[in-house]
Amino acid sequence: MAAEAGGLAPVEAIALVGALGIGAQWLAWRLNQPAIVLMLAVGLIVGPGLGLFIPERDLGALVGPAISVAVAVILFEGGLSLHLHGLADAAKGVRRLVIIGAPLGWLFSALALHFGAGLGWESSAVFGGIMVVTGPTVIAPLLRQAKLAKRPANLLQWEAIVNDPVGALAAVIAFGLVSVLQTDASPGAALGHFSLGLVVATLLGLGAGRGLVLAFRSGGVPEFLKVPVLFSVLIAVFAVSDVMLHESGLLAVTVMGLIIANSGLPSYEELRRFKEHATVLLVSGVFILLAAGIRLESLAALDWRAALFVALVIGVARPATVLLALAGTGLPWREKLLVALTGPRGVVLMAVAGLFGERLAALGIADAHLIGPLAFVLVAATVIVHGFALTPLARALGLSMGNAGGVLLIGGSPFATALGLAFARLEVPVMVSDPNMAHLRGARTAGLPIFYGDILSEAADNHVELIGYSEILAATDNDAYNTLVTSDLAPEFGRRHVWQTAPEKALSARHALPSTFGGRRLGSGLSAVDMNQRLATGWRIAATRLTAEFTLEHWRAMQPEGLPIAIVSPGGIVRFLGDGTLPKNIPETRLIALVPPKADGASEA
Repeated sequence: MAAEAGGLAPVEAIALVGALGIGAQWLAWRLNQPAIVLMLAVGLIVGPGLGLFIPERDLGALVGPAISVAVAVILFEGGLSLHLHGLADAAKGVRRLVIIGAPLGWLFSALALHFGAGLGWESSAVFGGIMVVTGPTVIAPLLRQAKLAKRPANLLQWEAIVNDPVGALAAVIAFGLVSVLQTDASPGAALGHFSLGLVVATLLGLGAGRGLVLAFRSGGVPEFLKVPVLFSVLIAVFAVSDVMLHESGLLAVTVMGLIIANSGLPSYEELRRFKEHATVLLVSGVFILLAAGIRLESLAALDWRAALFVALVIGVARPATVLLALAGTGLPWREKLLVALTGPRGVVLMAVAGLFGERLAALGIADAHLIGPLAFVLVAATVIVHGFALTPLARALGLSMGNAGGVLLIGGSPFATALGLAFARLEVPVMVSDPNMAHLRGARTAGLPIFYGDILSEAADNHVELIGYSEILAATDNDAYNTLVTSDLAPEFGRRHVWQTAPEKALSARHALPSTFGGRRLGSGLSAVDMNQRLATGWRIAATRLTAEFTLEHWRAMQPEGLPIAIVSPGGIVRFLGDGTLPKNIPETRLIALVPPKADGASEA
């Protein structure tokens, strides 16, 4: 099909959306800025700004279904990350935020819409229900950027994912009431239809989730078909549920994801990681589509009351909702305040608000045309405010794990203890983990933080703030375990941040593993056993400060046998050194190395 004059063909438009969305994500990563802010900006520039891409013109009827399916996949992935055991001490707070916070948020949002934006009670009731959502599409990247402590991060994540379908259903309830009042429909019939749709959505989610678990666990679906089957069932459940009750599909897919997440499937990690990758692509695309589809004339219809509405939501409605919901939970006031001042809205609010705005307008509600523009302004304002404010707010309240991160050492050997002490002296957060308590005796005696247990266990997931560590070194005397740990943690931390000591039999073709397994190899070329043996013969871990006067060349001349292990930048950022890599001569960089007993380096810190 040819593109309209001045427009793009559908294939060109889809390619542009993908390139712009992922390009904005990559640029945000490089600039260390909130990705959602850049995606909104890019969408506005290419859409209403330059007119290069107009979704309705270039994609036509595909826009609505594409956004609906994308939102369903995003919410399913959110449900797939909801581990009940991961709630731990945040469970009570999450229940309060959902059971008490959702109705309070609905009420306060409707009041802000009526008295702030000037909408009638019909539009305020429907849009207020949608505003219960806080957007997992926005919260997830913000949490990664801010590196929040585990409990407030859990509170924000669970609230966002669980309240997304709750908000959509609240809007359905309000819309049904408005429909009854505006037409001759029977209240009993409307209530019966809503109740039936709700029950069907829940049962569909439960049934599909349990059915997939049984099929996957029994071997009824081969490995190469698991992801395709999962996607097919997901879309079918969403479509069937939506036929029964509009927007109930969001509840069905969230329940389905929750069931699968807590089933203990052996292939769960592969499914989850694939879904995470798909979600990053879909979030990027949906934000570009929604921002590019905004009409300037719709925004021009807003006046100063839109700014008052946004201020009331951010400064009054959200804090009041959270503080009242969490009253009496025993949570520290800092955590309550952080959650209360963090409430970004995202894809679900924009998509669902636009849909219900059109339906209210069809019923003859005069101000329904303002719902879409107000939703966009709210999303843009909250994304910008919270995108730039969450990290400094978390630091000010002492709830951030910091920018530089720390080092997690796997294996409680003398080498790990000596290396951990070197990092600790440079004020780098460090933890030593080992499933054998006897191996941790040296680290515990030295005063280093330890974790007794398997770092891949659920206990570690519940008790170790992994988000506080940016570099991992597996240095046990078990090469297979080192490879297992680094392979498992690489997708979460990034392969360039996951390291292991050299395998003892690395040169043997019979024992060599493929390069796709494990982490990066430490540049010393020594195994953990070799490291420990050298320490036993008098070698030591030394930290040397490199300056303009004492450069790397000077250090090498004094330490010809020294083995560089890592560097610590002036800002406290750690970078392990791979084979053949040496640091640049940056003044005040600390070089950590394994040095022989008789070589007394100068300028050691």
